[in-house]
Amino acid sequence: MKRLGLAVGVCLLVQGSALAQSKGKPAGKAGNCQQVVFEGDVKAGQEFEQVFASGFRFTLEPLPSGWIVRVLATNAARGPRDYAELATPPYKSMSPLLVSTDWAFRSQDAIAWNPRQFRYAGSEAVFRKLNALYDRVMANDPQAMAAAAAVVAEQPEAVLQILDARMVPGLADQGRMASMVAANLSQTPHSVDQAEKPTALGRIEELRFRVTMTLAPGLTPASGVRSEKIACTVPTA
Repeated sequence: MKRLGLAVGVCLLVQGSALAQSKGKPAGKAGNCQQVVFEGDVKAGQEFEQVFASGFRFTLEPLPSGWIVRVLATNAARGPRDYAELATPPYKSMSPLLVSTDWAFRSQDAIAWNPRQFRYAGSEAVFRKLNALYDRVMANDPQAMAAAAAVVAEQPEAVLQILDARMVPGLADQGRMASMVAANLSQTPHSVDQAEKPTALGRIEELRFRVTMTLAPGLTPASGVRSEKIACTVPTA
């Protein structure tokens, strides 16, 4: 699988736990994987959903502060945690899954964090395993953190790339981690809503984006979604 970049690097600086540090390349052998690519756009308060593989859907879920990436099973009710959250530590912290003004990010900082790389649990069995470890991981149980780290490192990777955005800028001093990505704003196409007055953190009004999802072994692309074969590392265990 591809090496994780800026998104994970920022998260590692936030919480240097063994779980967060697990996001390197897993041991395995060279093989072939499939990846799917789809695009979408949303306005503030809107939800985007795309079934991308057999049994899996990608959702950009609206929040008061922006959006959060969710990966969910298509045949199950929405629970308290999802497949992307459990495979993209650290938990309850700044995350590439949050395209929002949470964690002292201004709107322009959230847009500048681009692209955003994350993982998702590649099967229901993996989801259940990580979900069972969650409370112990949050309690900083070393054995649970090590077990979860080993599982997370083998999960398929995905990328959310912001293609264009419209925003009301923020005026506040951003957090230290947000300042690391702020300098990249010029690399993301965007426009400023001149009719709205800036606020402390601002607001993201519109997003246009592209999502690339590497599929776990055994998954097949959803009908109508563009797919291609890629070289990857297949876990041996």
